[in-house]
Amino acid sequence: MLQNLLAFIVAAKKATYVGSGSQVLPSRQGSHDLTFDAQPYAYRDSYFGGTDFIGQEVVWLNAEPIWAMNYYGYILRPDLITPIQAGNTLKTALSLPHAQGRLLDNFEFNNYKITSQGSVSRFSGIEFIRVDGALAYQLDYHGGLLKP
Repeated sequence: MLQNLLAFIVAAKKATYVGSGSQVLPSRQGSHDLTFDAQPYAYRDSYFGGTDFIGQEVVWLNAEPIWAMNYYGYILRPDLITPIQAGNTLKTALSLPHAQGRLLDNFEFNNYKITSQGSVSRFSGIEFIRVDGALAYQLDYHGGLLKP
């Protein structure tokens, strides 16, 4: 089951944020939502904000929530990186491990780095972008399997 879940999450991320997927109607006032379905799984990424943002990704199996991840990202140095530059860097960098079916791996690409602890069952980590050696953007995340 975990291998199927992992493959689905990677496919969902590739089809939504990383793949510049279309937004759907917001699930909550002021949220930005992206969805992906490949029955029996369904995925929703719902976040608030822009330059600084907070969000949650949830996966359902047969309409039951089974996995979730929370995240908070922020620009530390707006003099070094714009939200558009940060977003483009993230999409490019994250597309590389996702193309290989990988998720939650420690990974570096140019000025981007992600460090992760744990597995799809329970994890936490940080991603960041450096510009000219200075920390310009950071995102903290954590999540895992949901149990009734």
